[in-house]
Amino acid sequence: MSQAPTRTRFSLVTRLSALVGTLLVLAMLAALGLDALFPGRPLLVAGLCLLGLLPVAIITLRAQVQPILSLFRALEGTVDSYRDGDFSFSLHWPHNDELSDLIAAHNRLGAVLREQRLGLVQRELLLDSMVQNTPVAMLLVADSSAHAGEHAGVIVYANVAARQLLAHGRKLEGNALRAMLDEAAPALREALARGGDGLFSAGQGEDEEVYHLARSTFNLNGRRHELLLLRQLTAELRRQEVQTWKKVIRVISHELNNSLAPLASLAHSGAELVRRGQVERLPQILSTIGERTRHLESFILGYARFAKLPTPRLEACPWPDLVARLAGQVDFSVEGELPPDPAWVDAAQFEQALLNLLKNAHESGSKPEDVGLQVRRVQDQLRIDVLDRGSGMSEAVLTQALVPFYSTKRSGTGLGLALAREIAEAHGGRILLANRDGGGLAVTLFLPALSAPPSG
Repeated sequence: MSQAPTRTRFSLVTRLSALVGTLLVLAMLAALGLDALFPGRPLLVAGLCLLGLLPVAIITLRAQVQPILSLFRALEGTVDSYRDGDFSFSLHWPHNDELSDLIAAHNRLGAVLREQRLGLVQRELLLDSMVQNTPVAMLLVADSSAHAGEHAGVIVYANVAARQLLAHGRKLEGNALRAMLDEAAPALREALARGGDGLFSAGQGEDEEVYHLARSTFNLNGRRHELLLLRQLTAELRRQEVQTWKKVIRVISHELNNSLAPLASLAHSGAELVRRGQVERLPQILSTIGERTRHLESFILGYARFAKLPTPRLEACPWPDLVARLAGQVDFSVEGELPPDPAWVDAAQFEQALLNLLKNAHESGSKPEDVGLQVRRVQDQLRIDVLDRGSGMSEAVLTQALVPFYSTKRSGTGLGLALAREIAEAHGGRILLANRDGGGLAVTLFLPALSAPPSG
């Protein structure tokens, strides 16, 4: 296998030294020749040498230095191109010297940068394809100023799911988040206004959709950005509800069998004692039958109360009276002032919903003094917050907390939050869950703020 011929290497110093030496030799020869022509006249000889050789020296040196200067300008241009993200340039130097080594190193650097840029572009395309096709709605918002207020900022990135959710497929980048939220569902605006992660529902009846909101903040290029992630949980919750109902049926069947089998045995024993005339044990048997029957009745009523929630009968319910009745059953503190106008609710149902939420707050691990109730009127809605400083909820629990019969407690029925949600929706409201900054959970009920019972 033949090898390509290698060029003879001449260093830059050698070339310049040879040039200077040649010019000196020419100057000496010219001086000797002129001295022979004009003997005894050294000044004339020196002047003629300078006059003849100086232009030649300047032209020769410029011819040697000019390509080097052009090379330096080319290097400056490629560095500027690299800074602008353009790595398509390479340079060539015809001589085999130190500058050729510099150009070779420069070209290798450009090749490495081109490969890295190509890899980054490919990864960006892959990431963008994944982000654009994910069902999770993603919004990246840059704050327009440090004190612009709630929902301030400009949307700098939105994927397909976010555009479909907020703008019917239209472009969102460059629009103010506030303007987009004005056209969004009220539940989404309220969830964003609360801060932190949370669960909320939008729509009514069969059209109801449940979402999980996650948010995080970070600094990018010296500006504060917020990433909002909205994940639709409706289908997942419905699948979970099916599994939960199957579990409930198994639990009810198990409880009925455990109660009915002893009852049948006790009834048979009682009949046998009557047949024998031994009636002295009948009171004990009947008492046991009554106890098991009451237990079974209490068990069935607990589930029936959720399954057969009656239509609310709205009546004026003063807040001080309602809070006093709740305070007689569970400890909590009232944060802020209570609204002066009464709430138009079904007093029994609404009291049961708040009682369930307050008991859950105590069972969350929160100190009793950290359990609070806050009631405010926000425009045409009543906002009731039940607050605690317990362990909060993980994302997995948040996504299932409103599913009937779902519970993380060994002896829990999973009806507290689900019943509160049913009562809120029966009153034309909704319920939101969110972890609090600093720990704990906030459960918020939104109800229509009525000044009189609705007609009809």
